[in-house]
Amino acid sequence: MPEQPQTGHGAPGPGHPKGDIGRRVATRRQQLGLSREDVALRAGSAPGYIEYLEEKTATPGMGFLLRLADALETTVTALTGGGAELPPGIGIAGDRPELVELGHDQCWALLGTHGVGRVAVTTPEGPAILPVNYLVTEGQIAFRTAPDAVPAEAAGTETAFEVDHIDDAFSQGWSVLAVGGARAVTEEDAVSKLERQAYSAPWAGGDRELWIVLTPERVTGRRILVRGAPGSRS
Repeated sequence: MPEQPQTGHGAPGPGHPKGDIGRRVATRRQQLGLSREDVALRAGSAPGYIEYLEEKTATPGMGFLLRLADALETTVTALTGGGAELPPGIGIAGDRPELVELGHDQCWALLGTHGVGRVAVTTPEGPAILPVNYLVTEGQIAFRTAPDAVPAEAAGTETAFEVDHIDDAFSQGWSVLAVGGARAVTEEDAVSKLERQAYSAPWAGGDRELWIVLTPERVTGRRILVRGAPGSRS
């Protein structure tokens, strides 16, 4: 039978909190398009334990974490959040990396329907780049901010908006850049529609009710591929 790692906890009752490791495992599994059964097979465990790990609080041993990280094509540090306070991209360059230009449709597919991106604005103090939660709707990129916050400076200007993803385990990733005019949304119906479409409240919290919409005139992207890594052509 597959090995059942020790959790260090008793059976969880209703409402038992989900652990950080579980959230990271679930996110990485979904990124790879794997089922819990797939991960269990790769890690020499049981699907029921992968489910327990994702849904409850567990403290698996280092041996199992090493196998799980390998199964999820990542590192123990990434699964345990050891690099959460560090910038992405601290690994070394991969073997014979290839820089690939992304097509228009690929760029929009990577932007997805929502996420966290960075908006570039010009302020009286100089250029600034700020992270914001965003959503994609009808070929536009929208984000919420406060009227007196720096991202609000984008309204009425040509603005650059960037989204990327870095895979430290394989030293590869992608970035998408959208450039176009930005405007503040003031029409009540339009604001209500954006509110309904919003996946989440802004992570920064506070009163951020001003919607800014960017209409891209140019969308470009690049991807770094590494030989032998997931998504590579080799």
